[in-house]
Amino acid sequence: MNRTPLVAGNWKMYKTIAEARQLVPELVRGLKEIQGVQKVICPPFTSLMSVKALLEGSGIHLGAQNLFWEKEGAYTGEVSPTMVAEVCEYVIIGHSERRIYFGETDETVNRKIKAALEVGLIPIFCVGETFDENEKGLTVSVVRRQVEAGLQGIELRQNGHGDVPLLVAYEPVWAIGTGKAASGEFANEVVREIIRPALASLFGEKIAGSIRVLYGGSVKASNAAEFFEQTEIDGALVGGASLKADEFIGIVCAAAVI
Repeated sequence: MNRTPLVAGNWKMYKTIAEARQLVPELVRGLKEIQGVQKVICPPFTSLMSVKALLEGSGIHLGAQNLFWEKEGAYTGEVSPTMVAEVCEYVIIGHSERRIYFGETDETVNRKIKAALEVGLIPIFCVGETFDENEKGLTVSVVRRQVEAGLQGIELRQNGHGDVPLLVAYEPVWAIGTGKAASGEFANEVVREIIRPALASLFGEKIAGSIRVLYGGSVKASNAAEFFEQTEIDGALVGGASLKADEFIGIVCAAAVI
C-alpha cells in the first residue's frame, strides 16, 4: 500500500506559551523543505492558539493531546470535540499515560474516538502493552483487545485520495520515556501480525491496509530509520525528542528518505 508517512510530536505537559513561541519557529524553518511526509505538532491546550498562529502557511498540522466525548455540559476542566475541532485537525486518544494516570479504559477511548470522528478530527489512536504484559507473553491478546474494543461500532471510509481519517500508534508502554525502544523488527511484527489483522476484522482488508500505523516509544533521530524502513510502519508518534528542534527535524528527515 502507498501510505504517506506521518510524524507527530507529542509535547505532553511541557512547554509554556513563551517556550512554544521559541521552539515552533525553529521547527518551521527546519521542516519547510522536507517533502513526502506529513508533520503534526501536539502541544498542551494552553499553547494551541499560539502554535496555530505560528504554523500558518507552514504545512505543519496541529493536534491536541486529548478531548472529552460530550459536545458541551457541566464537565469542569474538560475540552469538547467541538472546541478542539475549532483549532486542530488531529487529536491523540488513548495514550498509555491517560490510561495509567487518569483511568481511561477501552470503553472511554472508544467514546472519544467516535466523538472525534463526528466533528471531523483525525484520531491518533494509541495502543500498546505494559512491561509485565510483554514479559508474560500477553502482547497479542492485549493489543488486539485494545484495537477491537477501541474501534468497536465505528465505520471508516476512504476519501477520494484513498486516505482513512484514523491513525493507530503502537506504543509499547515499556518503551515510552525509558530510552529502551522496541526493535524495528519487533514493532513491525506487532503491526503485521496483530494490529492490521484486528483492523481487517473490523473494516475489511482494503481499509485496514490504508490505515497508517505509527510507532512510538523512545524514537530519536538516531534510531528512527530502523522503524521507518519497516514495511508496516508509516511514521512515528514522538515524545521527548519532539521537544528538541534538531531531533524532531532529524526524525522527519528519516521518514522522508525511506
